Amino acid sequence: MKNIITQFSRIFVGILFIISGLIKLNDPVGFSYKLTEYFSEPVFNMPFLEPFTLGLAIFLVILEVVLGVMLLVGYKAKATIWCLLLLIVFFTFLTFYSAYFDVVKDCGCFGDALHLTPWQSFTKDIVLLFFILILFINKKLVKPLFSNIVTNIITLASIVLCIFIAIRVLNHNPIKDFRPYKVGTNIVKGMEIPEGSPKSVVEMIFIYKVNGVEKEFSEKDLMNIPEGATFIDRKDKVITEGYVPPIHDFTMTKDDSDYKEEFLKEPKLLVFVTYDLALSNPEGMKKLEKLNEEAKAKGYKVIGMTASGADEIAKTKKQYGLDVDFYFCDATALKTIERANPSIVVLQKGTIIQKVHYNDIKDLKL
Repeated sequence: MKNIITQFSRIFVGILFIISGLIKLNDPVGFSYKLTEYFSEPVFNMPFLEPFTLGLAIFLVILEVVLGVMLLVGYKAKATIWCLLLLIVFFTFLTFYSAYFDVVKDCGCFGDALHLTPWQSFTKDIVLLFFILILFINKKLVKPLFSNIVTNIITLASIVLCIFIAIRVLNHNPIKDFRPYKVGTNIVKGMEIPEGSPKSVVEMIFIYKVNGVEKEFSEKDLMNIPEGATFIDRKDKVITEGYVPPIHDFTMTKDDSDYKEEFLKEPKLLVFVTYDLALSNPEGMKKLEKLNEEAKAKGYKVIGMTASGADEIAKTKKQYGLDVDFYFCDATALKTIERANPSIVVLQKGTIIQKVHYNDIKDLKL
């Protein structure tokens, strides 16, 4: 019985680590954004690590896949199980912290393929921790499935394959797009809230300074506010989250006006997406004006979308000779639309027809 439980744990943990790692390896840039969120000031306040998030993301997802493979084939079982234990303890701490302090809404464990609430992520890690502890206790029962040469070859092959996939998706689009803005999506429909959908329950919280100390009062506590207290601020506390449409923060703003309703009716719209012009790839930016001219010659309306300010837009247009108007959209939304900076998106009456990395402009069919 002990051996059966151990072998089940081995298969369960190995397969789950491989699946979780491959999903994130499909989109390591997206996972790096999640790590940046963890390192940000409101969470762990470690901004000095933010420049290294992409490298760390790639390392972690490859480690996940390779450890899963090593566990299944029984390569260096003792070291593998130790690594799995340390990794799951680390992930369990992260997901508990996220859930308890409500700071990161989605851990990114399965990328955009499967969104888990913080407590769901924590529960998943507790289950994994349970099975990994079984493996840790029964390490001697985890035997190699093949000879040393074969297990070495399989392990090395998994590392090489993971590195190849990482290089491929970093220089092109993810192999499988799980995001709300995948090809075929109609942005207008993605923003709709179905009739009868649950609405958010929000409680107003009032902040007053009482004897020099800021205190919070709910609506039902307003009668208990002591005399002489000074009103500071008011905030909304979400008690129950209502339905949130897949696309909920999409704008095309310029000069305080949102033009998305107009642009999403265009039969031929080509968009340069660059969430931060200061961080955009220079070689990619150099290709845009030529594409702009070609697209306009074929009857396309061409615009840019960015979260950068007016000064950075003016500087970029001058630097690259870009004859394109840029419209503002939240950086998070733009990072969700496309991972490359810049990238190109083609829309037909609000429906995404094509999306390409700046390295794949030659693949555009205008």
